[in-house]
Amino acid sequence: MHEPSARRWESAEALTAETRRFVAATEAMMASTAHHLSEGVENLRLKAILHELPDFLYVKDRDSRFVFANAVTASNLGFRSADEIIGKRDFDLFDFEVARRHFDIEQQIMATGQTRIDMEETVVLPGSPRPVCRLTSKIPLRDDRGEIVGLIGVSRDITERKLQEDLHRGQAKLLEMIARNEPLPMILEALVLMIEAQLSGIDGSVLLLDSEGTRLYHGAAPNLPGGYSRLIDGITIGPKVGSCGTAAWRGQTVIVEDVMSDPLWEDFRALIAPFGFRSCWSTPIATSENNVLGTFALYSREVRRPTEHEMKLVALATHIAGIAIERKRVDDRIHFMAHHDDLTGLPNRAFLKERLASILDQARRNNRKVTVAYIDLDNFKDVNDGRGHAAGDEVLKEIATRMANSVRASDMVVRLGGDEFLVVLVHQSSHDAGIARRLRELQKAINRPMRAVSGDIAITSSIGVAAFPVDGATAEELLANADRAMYRAKQLGRNTLQHHDGAGAPVGMPLGEQEELHQAITGDQLFLEYQPQVDVATGRITGIEALVRWNHPAKGRVPPVNFIPLAEETGLIVPLGLWVLNEACRQARNWQDIGLTPLTIAVNVSAKQFADPDFASHVAEALERHGLQSHWLELEVTESVVMQDAERALAMMASLRALGVRLSIDDFGSGYSSLAALKTFPFDRLKMDRSLVEALPGDKTAVAIVSAVISLAQTLKLSVLAEGVETDAQMDFLRHARCEEAQGYRFSKPVSPEEIPALLQARDL
Repeated sequence: MHEPSARRWESAEALTAETRRFVAATEAMMASTAHHLSEGVENLRLKAILHELPDFLYVKDRDSRFVFANAVTASNLGFRSADEIIGKRDFDLFDFEVARRHFDIEQQIMATGQTRIDMEETVVLPGSPRPVCRLTSKIPLRDDRGEIVGLIGVSRDITERKLQEDLHRGQAKLLEMIARNEPLPMILEALVLMIEAQLSGIDGSVLLLDSEGTRLYHGAAPNLPGGYSRLIDGITIGPKVGSCGTAAWRGQTVIVEDVMSDPLWEDFRALIAPFGFRSCWSTPIATSENNVLGTFALYSREVRRPTEHEMKLVALATHIAGIAIERKRVDDRIHFMAHHDDLTGLPNRAFLKERLASILDQARRNNRKVTVAYIDLDNFKDVNDGRGHAAGDEVLKEIATRMANSVRASDMVVRLGGDEFLVVLVHQSSHDAGIARRLRELQKAINRPMRAVSGDIAITSSIGVAAFPVDGATAEELLANADRAMYRAKQLGRNTLQHHDGAGAPVGMPLGEQEELHQAITGDQLFLEYQPQVDVATGRITGIEALVRWNHPAKGRVPPVNFIPLAEETGLIVPLGLWVLNEACRQARNWQDIGLTPLTIAVNVSAKQFADPDFASHVAEALERHGLQSHWLELEVTESVVMQDAERALAMMASLRALGVRLSIDDFGSGYSSLAALKTFPFDRLKMDRSLVEALPGDKTAVAIVSAVISLAQTLKLSVLAEGVETDAQMDFLRHARCEEAQGYRFSKPVSPEEIPALLQARDL
């Protein structure tokens, strides 16, 4: 029972016009009624009207005793006629606490003469199975001399309205929970409770259909007996499996009035009988395409069919449940896609990063070993070049399947990217002697020839192996050492398996330099210098190119020509390029924050970076992390990078353009240049290689080529930048040829970030 909530009205002006008219009419009518009653004169017409009213209407004396009540009041309080209630008080009808609250309010009204309008109160009427919510107004009743002799009460049952309001609030709360991506069990439980609150003697249940579409599992049943929920958890659906199993099987609502006689419950009567349920109505929860996701069921301890109202609530519940379950499945799918490779379905680097640290921690606690095998397919590029990328994709999928079938359930196979994989083998003990055999079997599985329409495809692999904790205590150390061992296998002639040897450097591989470069990337030894790009016509700085440098702790500054090829060869170019991208974005934003006019900053992109399916995501993350607007970033790629796989390059460039990033083709003219590339790919700018510019203006061939390139670029609406400009003569030629921008020592060498503000000021930007 809830405490009545009342709103006190201090004056008639506080009432609405409609309420004032109602109160005035009621006062007049009831005053007349009281007068007639007190004189014992029956006004049959007036009494008939009062008894026909659908609302509670009654009159009480100064002691809060009923002196009149209409038929609705009497019947709802358990009396057969209105006369039976005369002389009764609330203490005769309700429990003491409820009656005392009513009495106190009424006595205060009669003592002060203040009307109480629209008091919201919840009461349990005699014989009612559930509380009733009423909106009650109580008005002091005065005699001809103006003295208060009692009060008039008017109550309206607003239970249905309150239920509707609760239902609307519940729906809004559920949709908010779905939008906030709260756990599905919490959403489904709140849904069942919302429906149960609208009904009497009904328990609800949600069961979820598994991914195979064969079994129903517990979703939510907050008020069903736990023993019953456990018994039906995991039940197989079918044409005669109670209400829920049959509803999921048919994809249609199943209404069972009596579970003790209905044939659908023949095999489950003994299961449900101890819990006292007699009827069960189950409706499938389905997608918009009518694919069954689960069932929503209502249980009653009475033998009956559901009412129309109950079925409307079921329809609402299944709709909301469908939204919640589909949202959860979409989120699970997105999470899977974020952690798995699209082509092979194997876990990817993101999944590896999350899981490997946990695997090593568990192995450390249980005194077990973990072996990682870094696998690179030999000469895979020949498959792509000779048979096409479709054949290459089929090879990768087949290799992935073979590896997955060659390991235990506790092991893990990861596709790192391209033709590189990682296998994590979890030892069953600290001295698992079978690891070497398992690795040999794994390599044999990879090396088996593959059948293809165009003939067998022979694939071999180079495998590098490192073991925890001997070869590394962390995931990073293990992967780096397995990577080194794999490169040693490559250098030893490929199609071999090499274990990491911490005592000696891999044969033919400059391990010391590779390790030094790795430490440079992670140890704050790299830095950027910036070379301005200027407008040929005005000399103003229009952009800046970021150039990576290495400050070796012992050797001093290492020229890029000495470490960039090593980075390309070892794969370290990917983390190196990611560092450059982030540092350039950070510095560009820093210049803007100190008040410099925003400039486009150009960053070179390697072939391995561009081939990484996650590269566009890395760019977006760098821009967001450092707060740099995308149109201030330009990515430079060489023609050879995009021509290796035109279809994938176009897809990657589309993703980058969608971010708002500018794209330029770098080193154009340094070798074979396909003019089709300029038309095919969505570049914003063309950068002529310094090998063309340095021959200007004396070399007639160079003059002709440069003039043609500038003219062609302008026709294709590309801006043109000349690299390596060092002399006034070159500058004069470019200006005459209408080249828009230039870069080189003629304007400035690459400088530190601290020198850029002075350069901008000197060129009057």
